[in-house]
Amino acid sequence: MHRLLALLLILAACAAVPAHASDPVGIYAVVEKVVFEPNEVAPERIQIWGAFALTDGHSGDGYLPPQRGYLYFTLKPGKEDTCRKEWNDLKAVAGTAQGVGFGGRYMPNGRVRKPGEKAEAADVYPIMMGVTRMGSMHNQPQLIAQLRQALK
Repeated sequence: MHRLLALLLILAACAAVPAHASDPVGIYAVVEKVVFEPNEVAPERIQIWGAFALTDGHSGDGYLPPQRGYLYFTLKPGKEDTCRKEWNDLKAVAGTAQGVGFGGRYMPNGRVRKPGEKAEAADVYPIMMGVTRMGSMHNQPQLIAQLRQALK
Protein backbone atom coordinates (compact mmCIF):
# COMPACT_ATOMS: atom_id res chain seq x y z
CA MET A 1 0.00 0.00 0.00
CA HIS A 2 2.81 2.41 0.87
CA ARG A 3 4.55 1.64 -2.44
CA LEU A 4 1.38 2.41 -4.36
CA LEU A 5 0.92 5.68 -2.49
CA ALA A 6 4.57 6.61 -3.10
CA LEU A 7 4.21 5.82 -6.81
CA LEU A 8 1.06 7.93 -7.08
CA LEU A 9 2.77 10.85 -5.35
CA ILE A 10 5.74 10.64 -7.71
CA LEU A 11 3.46 10.49 -10.75
CA ALA A 12 1.44 13.47 -9.48
CA ALA A 13 4.61 15.49 -8.91
CA CYS A 14 5.88 14.73 -12.40
CA ALA A 15 2.54 15.66 -13.97
CA ALA A 16 2.63 19.04 -12.25
CA VAL A 17 5.92 19.99 -13.92
CA PRO A 18 5.31 21.13 -17.50
CA ALA A 19 7.55 19.71 -20.17
CA HIS A 20 9.52 22.44 -21.93
CA ALA A 21 11.12 21.61 -25.25
CA SER A 22 13.43 23.82 -27.29
CA ASP A 23 11.76 26.49 -29.36
CA PRO A 24 12.45 25.44 -32.99
CA VAL A 25 11.88 28.91 -34.51
CA GLY A 26 14.90 30.66 -36.03
CA ILE A 27 13.52 34.18 -36.49
CA TYR A 28 10.79 36.01 -34.63
CA ALA A 29 9.57 39.18 -36.32
CA VAL A 30 7.11 42.01 -36.40
CA VAL A 31 7.01 42.91 -40.09
CA GLU A 32 6.44 46.50 -41.18
CA LYS A 33 6.67 45.95 -44.94
CA VAL A 34 8.03 43.64 -47.61
CA VAL A 35 9.66 44.53 -50.91
CA PHE A 36 9.66 41.93 -53.68
CA GLU A 37 12.47 41.96 -56.26
CA PRO A 38 12.38 42.28 -59.21
CA ASN A 39 8.56 42.39 -58.92
CA GLU A 40 5.60 41.01 -57.00
CA VAL A 41 4.43 38.70 -59.81
CA ALA A 42 7.59 36.56 -59.95
CA PRO A 43 9.81 37.55 -57.03
CA GLU A 44 13.36 36.18 -56.82
CA ARG A 45 14.35 38.11 -53.69
CA ILE A 46 12.59 39.75 -50.76
CA GLN A 47 13.40 42.52 -48.31
CA ILE A 48 11.52 42.02 -45.04
CA TRP A 49 11.49 45.25 -43.00
CA GLY A 50 10.69 45.38 -39.29
CA ALA A 51 12.08 44.16 -35.97
CA PHE A 52 13.71 40.76 -35.62
CA ALA A 53 14.98 38.46 -32.88
CA LEU A 54 17.21 35.76 -34.34
CA THR A 55 18.00 32.54 -32.52
CA ASP A 56 21.21 32.36 -30.55
CA GLY A 57 21.68 28.89 -32.08
CA HIS A 58 21.80 27.12 -28.72
CA SER A 59 19.33 24.60 -27.35
CA GLY A 60 16.39 26.12 -25.50
CA ASP A 61 14.60 29.41 -25.97
CA GLY A 62 17.50 31.84 -26.39
CA TYR A 63 17.27 34.69 -28.88
CA LEU A 64 19.51 37.64 -29.67
CA PRO A 65 18.19 41.07 -28.67
CA PRO A 66 15.64 42.50 -31.11
CA GLN A 67 17.06 44.55 -33.97
CA ARG A 68 15.31 46.94 -36.31
CA GLY A 69 16.23 46.79 -39.99
CA TYR A 70 15.61 44.34 -42.77
CA LEU A 71 16.31 40.77 -43.78
CA TYR A 72 17.30 40.18 -47.40
CA PHE A 73 16.63 36.76 -48.88
CA THR A 74 16.79 34.98 -52.21
CA LEU A 75 14.86 31.90 -53.28
CA LYS A 76 16.09 28.54 -52.01
CA PRO A 77 16.95 26.40 -55.07
CA GLY A 78 14.39 23.65 -55.57
CA LYS A 79 11.98 25.28 -53.06
CA GLU A 80 10.95 28.35 -55.06
CA ASP A 81 7.19 27.81 -54.70
CA THR A 82 7.47 27.28 -50.95
CA CYS A 83 9.54 30.45 -50.60
CA ARG A 84 7.00 32.50 -52.54
CA LYS A 85 4.11 31.13 -50.47
CA GLU A 86 5.89 32.02 -47.23
CA TRP A 87 6.80 35.45 -48.62
CA ASN A 88 3.12 36.08 -49.34
CA ASP A 89 2.34 35.04 -45.75
CA LEU A 90 4.84 37.64 -44.55
CA LYS A 91 3.28 40.25 -46.82
CA ALA A 92 -0.14 39.44 -45.33
CA VAL A 93 1.02 40.32 -41.79
CA ALA A 94 3.11 43.34 -42.79
CA GLY A 95 1.98 46.47 -40.98
CA THR A 96 -0.36 44.62 -38.59
CA ALA A 97 2.01 44.41 -35.56
CA GLN A 98 1.33 40.63 -35.53
CA GLY A 99 4.35 38.68 -34.34
CA VAL A 100 5.44 35.79 -36.55
CA GLY A 101 8.10 33.10 -36.50
CA PHE A 102 9.91 31.38 -39.36
CA GLY A 103 13.24 29.74 -40.18
CA GLY A 104 14.85 27.20 -37.87
CA ARG A 105 16.89 27.29 -34.68
CA TYR A 106 19.79 25.21 -36.01
CA MET A 107 20.05 26.52 -39.58
CA PRO A 108 21.42 29.67 -41.24
CA ASN A 109 18.77 32.40 -40.89
CA GLY A 110 20.50 35.33 -42.55
CA ARG A 111 21.32 38.55 -40.77
CA VAL A 112 19.54 41.77 -39.90
CA ARG A 113 20.77 44.61 -42.10
CA LYS A 114 20.78 48.25 -41.04
CA PRO A 115 18.14 50.48 -42.68
CA GLY A 116 20.79 52.41 -44.67
CA GLU A 117 22.66 49.31 -45.83
CA LYS A 118 22.55 48.51 -49.55
CA ALA A 119 20.56 45.40 -50.46
CA GLU A 120 23.15 43.05 -51.94
CA ALA A 121 24.38 39.47 -51.48
CA ALA A 122 21.00 38.13 -50.36
CA ASP A 123 20.93 35.21 -47.93
CA VAL A 124 19.12 32.01 -48.90
CA TYR A 125 15.61 31.98 -47.42
CA PRO A 126 15.41 29.54 -44.48
CA ILE A 127 12.62 27.02 -44.95
CA MET A 128 11.67 24.99 -41.90
CA MET A 129 8.00 24.84 -40.87
CA GLY A 130 6.37 27.82 -42.53
CA VAL A 131 5.42 31.21 -41.16
CA THR A 132 3.64 30.86 -37.82
CA ARG A 133 1.83 33.49 -35.82
CA MET A 134 3.26 34.07 -32.38
CA GLY A 135 1.14 33.25 -29.37
CA SER A 136 1.66 32.35 -25.74
CA MET A 137 4.16 29.48 -26.06
CA HIS A 138 7.57 29.62 -24.40
CA ASN A 139 8.86 33.20 -24.23
CA GLN A 140 6.75 34.52 -27.12
CA PRO A 141 4.75 37.19 -25.23
CA GLN A 142 7.96 38.83 -24.03
CA LEU A 143 9.50 38.66 -27.51
CA ILE A 144 6.42 40.22 -29.10
CA ALA A 145 6.60 43.13 -26.67
CA GLN A 146 10.35 43.58 -27.27
CA LEU A 147 9.91 43.47 -31.05
CA ARG A 148 7.11 46.02 -30.97
CA GLN A 149 9.20 48.26 -28.69
CA ALA A 150 12.12 48.08 -31.14
CA LEU A 151 9.84 49.58 -33.82
CA LYS A 152 9.08 52.69 -31.75
